[in-house]
Amino acid sequence: MRLLLDLGNTRLKWALVSAGHWLARGAVAWEENVPAALAQAWREQSKPQRVLGASVVDAVREAQIERISADVFAQSVEWVRTPAEACGVRIAYAEPQRLGVDRFLAMAAAHAAGASPCVLAGIGTALTLDALTADGRHLGGLIAPGPLLMQQSLFGATARIKPYRPGAIRDIADNTADAVVSGCWQAVAALVERFAAHVARQSSATPRLLLDGGDAQDLLPLLGIPAELAPDSVLRGLNVYAAAHPPQSSP
Repeated sequence: MRLLLDLGNTRLKWALVSAGHWLARGAVAWEENVPAALAQAWREQSKPQRVLGASVVDAVREAQIERISADVFAQSVEWVRTPAEACGVRIAYAEPQRLGVDRFLAMAAAHAAGASPCVLAGIGTALTLDALTADGRHLGGLIAPGPLLMQQSLFGATARIKPYRPGAIRDIADNTADAVVSGCWQAVAALVERFAAHVARQSSATPRLLLDGGDAQDLLPLLGIPAELAPDSVLRGLNVYAAAHPPQSSP
């Protein structure tokens, strides 16, 4: 049994997996009492044989999770870092370690599931876009602010554009609140569509567009091209990576 950890910018997601079956899962936001929430949830579970983690956060929070895993399960965390090539995926970056491990694992999950060629869009604090060929070659990608971060940046950089009420997403807005929300969400949708179209022009087969992240569900109806949700891609990618890289036995 494996405990899989996805340390994202906003929250930590976890899952217990055994023989391909997802036995338990949960999530906790970083603004919550993370040690208490995880200790309570994990003490109800059986001890995993391995704990694997993927992180885009700082070393301080990684160390906090290591302590909780050690306290509850007496297990260390195997941190997965982005390799140049693994699980059938070959990274385009000249310095692969600079590609977020969440992006690599999403590609590993998609490739293992037979979903490539594809465009992967992570819709969260950041918007990430990656293109993957049918044979697992990563073509590269883009990074931009996610829709909520885009709004926060606008509010923080302007004096007169402030959220006086929650806005609604509209094609054309007739008030500031709706205009800000609509502009940010439509900008993200337009970038996703533009990137997918550019990749499709270079491909012999139409790539699937896969969406993951906390805001993927809300973005889906705004897109004018076919797309599908691919939830928990980092956790699924971790499981693929763990299966391909068994623990090294002690000499």
